[in-house]
Amino acid sequence: MKKLNPVERSNYINKRYKEYLSSTFKFDNDKTQSIFEKKLENENLFKGPYVDLILPFKKGKNINELIDEGIMSPLFKKLENIDSVKGVFIAGNQLQLIFGAGLVNEVYEVFSRYTHTENMSLGDIKAQSAQKQNPIQTVIKSLSDVFIGIMPGILAAALLMGITGVLGKWDVVVNNETLYAINKLASIAANGIFSILPMAVCYSATKRYGGKPILGMIVGAIMLDSSLANAYSVGSGSVVPEVIRIFGFPIELVGFQGGIIIALMMGFVVAKLDIFFDKKVPDFIKLLLSPLCTVFISTVLLFTVVGPLGRELGNLITGSLIWMTENLGALGYMIFAGLQQIVVITGLHHIIGAVEAQLIADTGRNFLNPLMSVALMGQGGAVLGYLILNWNDVKARELCIPSFASTLFGISEPAIFGVNLRHKFPLVAGCLGGAIAGAYVYFADLAALGFGTSALPGIAITDPTNNGYINYIIAHIIALSTGLVFCVILGKVKDKKTTKVEDSEYDVSEKVGNIEVTSPVKGRVKNIGESSDATFASKCMGDGIAVDVIDGEIVAPCDGKITIVFPSKHAIGMKLKDGSSILIHCGIDTVNMDGDGFETFVDVDQEVKKGDLLLKFDIDLVKEKGYSTETMMSFELADKRTLQMQYTGQTQGKDVVAVVK
Repeated sequence: MKKLNPVERSNYINKRYKEYLSSTFKFDNDKTQSIFEKKLENENLFKGPYVDLILPFKKGKNINELIDEGIMSPLFKKLENIDSVKGVFIAGNQLQLIFGAGLVNEVYEVFSRYTHTENMSLGDIKAQSAQKQNPIQTVIKSLSDVFIGIMPGILAAALLMGITGVLGKWDVVVNNETLYAINKLASIAANGIFSILPMAVCYSATKRYGGKPILGMIVGAIMLDSSLANAYSVGSGSVVPEVIRIFGFPIELVGFQGGIIIALMMGFVVAKLDIFFDKKVPDFIKLLLSPLCTVFISTVLLFTVVGPLGRELGNLITGSLIWMTENLGALGYMIFAGLQQIVVITGLHHIIGAVEAQLIADTGRNFLNPLMSVALMGQGGAVLGYLILNWNDVKARELCIPSFASTLFGISEPAIFGVNLRHKFPLVAGCLGGAIAGAYVYFADLAALGFGTSALPGIAITDPTNNGYINYIIAHIIALSTGLVFCVILGKVKDKKTTKVEDSEYDVSEKVGNIEVTSPVKGRVKNIGESSDATFASKCMGDGIAVDVIDGEIVAPCDGKITIVFPSKHAIGMKLKDGSSILIHCGIDTVNMDGDGFETFVDVDQEVKKGDLLLKFDIDLVKEKGYSTETMMSFELADKRTLQMQYTGQTQGKDVVAVVK
């Protein structure tokens, strides 16, 4: 089958699908059959409740037109503004970013290292991606994915909360009408996201798991319903919740303030119920009945199963940690400070507030507050460590700097969810930093005279006895520095496991003369601008040639070093002695063959001479699969080097087609 352009492909799919429907649905009544076929003929099958990019391309629309019509996000425009991106194309269902023959090798190398897919075949990669993660990995991934969408709100609120908390203690702010009003409004803004955090998490989680986000928002609102007893008040013992019974089963009507894990679990439940009812409920009543069933059953499960389970888990964790601090001495302090921020991930750390209040009532001192504070500061140190490791990454700086700033004011959620949990090793480093500082808290007999604030504002409630202020500062410096150091160490160890020691690039310090390049394959040579592949024809990948091949043997067009062998074996990259790069791409869309019919004879970092066999591919099989065998060779030149095209026409592979000068 010949290669089809998007218009032809859409028409072909449309025609074949109509033939399938026509042959599948047969009516006994000839008149009915005729009406059905006529209706089918006139029907545009590429419409409906879902957007299919094939439909716009039937009409030959480009990316800008699709954006203007709201079919594609305006963010696609920004892709072309990325440094080193030479072009953006959409081919079928693929979004293609064009980097060029040289840079693409480096991009692929970094990507494969980041994803731990070095030396893996395409089949291996697909098999691995299909494997299920263990429960811990799943939870961590879920939390990271969910919080990515709502992180800007958390960052803004965290910084505002920290700043207003400090300013609210200054007399100049309290006694000035305007300053007080501004600070009050900022405080209201700061509390916004945290007051509805379970709802935001439930919304984002439902969206992440494939359900309708609005249903997640509704269930999240139910978790915070004003008719329910406030969870913090119930935890402190100041409020007794109402208890209702269903078939004798008691249900406490308590809200889920701070219930992040519960909200995440409910987002999953809502999404799965939504998907289930959308499939099972008949279309004519789906809009009414499906969301009704989803919301009601989710609510029942929230109060009967998910909520109680989440609370009991939280109580178990926090109770165990508190027991350790009371019975295991310095070791207990270390365990508490090391693991307390893990409890923050669940949102159940607020339960500890009731214990703190009791400690102050019984003893006048609160030893848990400085432990929680250094645990938080350890995570802040880990964020700084990650920032140091990735300082050249603009996005890392944009996220790490405000996340660290929020920890200084006692807010760790941005650091945890935005950086540490997402990359895992900083979270471990932060826990280790907190644990070491926890030991210092024990031996310094550090405590607080209140609760509810930590980090920099927390010094205001520090017990001044036994050099309390100085020890408070020292403990936090220990947590910050050790969290940072551990993060850097763990990050470098991680990089050593994934980074190749050998440098694959040539030493190009010596001047290199002209390099003659021959055709890598037998056939008819033409300018790459005549290629059937729009990407190569645009020369975004660089100037070069296209060859209508007559056999499938690909040889080295000149001396060089192999820089990349694609897992699908359809393309090979090599670097020349002057630093220029060549990409040889066999066939069009042959990546979809997953290496079937392709055989490579070289490895990465292998030096080759002109004429050495690089790969073979079965041109008959490629044609049988419906792909073009046209082979492209594109150049990305080193600085101050130029390319002079030499030859077009029939070749046996020995004709010089280009000279790099």
